Amino acid sequence: MELRAELLKSIWYGFTALDLEKSGKVSKSQLKVLSHNLCTVLAIPHDPVALEEHFRDDDDGPVSSQGYMPYLNKYILDKVVEGTFEKENVDELCWTLTAKKNYQPDRSSGTVLPETDAFRLWCLFNFLSEDKYPLVMVADEVEYLLKKICASMSIEFNCVDLDDFFSQEAVQLSGITVWVFLELMNSGKITRGVDKAIVSMAIEEVYREIVGDVLKEGYVWKKGQLRRNWKERWFTLRPSVLSYYTGEDRKDCQGSIALDENCCVEVLPDRDGKRCMFCLKTITKTYEMSASDTKQRQEWTTAIQTAIRLHVEGKKSLHKDLKQKRRDQRELREQRRQSKEEELLRLRALQEEREKKLAELESLKEAQKQAQDLQQEEELRRRQQHEQLQRALEVQLKEAEEARVSMQAEMALKEEEAERQKRRIQELEEMQKRLEEALQQEIKARLDEEAFRYAQAGLLAEEEEKMKALMSLQEEQEEYILKTQREKQELKQEMEAKSRSLEEAQRQLEEVRANRHRVEQDVVAAQRKRRQASTNVKHWNVQMNRLMRPIGPGEKRPSLGSSFPTFPIPSQRDPGLRLRRSASDEQDDEGKENVDNSSILTEWGYDDYVTRG
Repeated sequence: MELRAELLKSIWYGFTALDLEKSGKVSKSQLKVLSHNLCTVLAIPHDPVALEEHFRDDDDGPVSSQGYMPYLNKYILDKVVEGTFEKENVDELCWTLTAKKNYQPDRSSGTVLPETDAFRLWCLFNFLSEDKYPLVMVADEVEYLLKKICASMSIEFNCVDLDDFFSQEAVQLSGITVWVFLELMNSGKITRGVDKAIVSMAIEEVYREIVGDVLKEGYVWKKGQLRRNWKERWFTLRPSVLSYYTGEDRKDCQGSIALDENCCVEVLPDRDGKRCMFCLKTITKTYEMSASDTKQRQEWTTAIQTAIRLHVEGKKSLHKDLKQKRRDQRELREQRRQSKEEELLRLRALQEEREKKLAELESLKEAQKQAQDLQQEEELRRRQQHEQLQRALEVQLKEAEEARVSMQAEMALKEEEAERQKRRIQELEEMQKRLEEALQQEIKARLDEEAFRYAQAGLLAEEEEKMKALMSLQEEQEEYILKTQREKQELKQEMEAKSRSLEEAQRQLEEVRANRHRVEQDVVAAQRKRRQASTNVKHWNVQMNRLMRPIGPGEKRPSLGSSFPTFPIPSQRDPGLRLRRSASDEQDDEGKENVDNSSILTEWGYDDYVTRG
């Protein structure tokens, strides 16, 4: 398959050279001549009728390259046997056809290469070109070939003069054609100041190395197998064989050594007046050789080991393997470039998303600031209500103190014997007033308790909203954490901002809970006041029941020491009033209050109660 691909490259040039009108089609008569010449150089029999039979159904018009390919494969390439022909003859045939039409350099210029050098460069171009049509050579392969030629001329490859040429967009993307490459070589930018003979020798050396699969050439002393004498021979090393000749013109071949996996090369110590010795061992023979110096011995042993390795790996050409490796490297670089571009696009998208998230965070901060302002207004309103409630409680305490003073005054008045009954009635009236005030206080306490309950319900609803907001923030943070685990380290700031938002929401929740706790304490205080008022009401009911009983004639008037001491005045500092009772006790007390009130109304009578009121 490799041989067929190389032959098709040369034949493609021959076919396109016959297409004078550049229409992609060639006449049958020209194809007959091309086919006959190909059969001649490929050493296969030619059937002149096969072409007419193959295109019998076509009209008399020209044939395209796609139409000629089936005939070329079936009647020519399928019959080719490797080793029965010289590929260089095929290349010369196709070069002759295509050079007449496409290669027309300015012969007056002193830097134009000879025809032979141009042909070899054309062959090198075909070998290093890409396996697609039309044939082009990428910039990396052009630079590789120019460096090889400069190294053969023992000069340094200077890319400064060719920067403009390699920096062209067309060269970077699609490569160059062989005619552009030959024009570059004829321009003298590479061979400036170098003798033409040296350039020709360098091109020939590179041609034999790359196209001819010559791994190494040179003079080496070889020890004979029969006479055991030393003779200097010109050795040519290829991947499968090591041949040696009498001179470097390679006309008289003295023998060849087949290389396979059973061969090995070893370094020998100096003896028989020879130095830098090494040997090549095969299954049947051992060939002793001597290089000119240690460097040459190292190069020969390394080259022979490389040839054996290529044969073991089933590779027929070192430079085809190197070409494939360079192509793989280019593809890898292209993949890396594409992946880098995709990464840049993805990073750009992430940057846009990050900016969008930052905008959302700014809006969230603005909303949070508004919520804080509303919360501060609510706190201020709550403080004002608390101050009003405190002032109301102070007024109640003052009224209670005044009531205590008035009760003491009434108790002093009751000590008078003459006005005992009158004072008793006044006492009842005062008690009735205090009962009404206690009832009003109880009603007010119940209203305050209801207001505190509504406030507590509002705070609970606010706490629930804050909790929902906190849960949504937590879910958003979890989703954001899962997303940012696939991203890079630069998104950590966004996660920290989210964490700060979550902490701020938790702090707000704690503040709401603290507010709820304070409101609950206010509710408990209101319930305690209500229970205190209920206790005062019951106390005054008991006193009224005692005073409602009339004094009969002959009854002993109760002394002041036995009556009034049993009428304790509730104090705001009485610890018994500060005890907390359960809900069931409160219900029992309310029931008792209702019973006491109903009993008072029953004893006095409704009309009497209304009259006294």
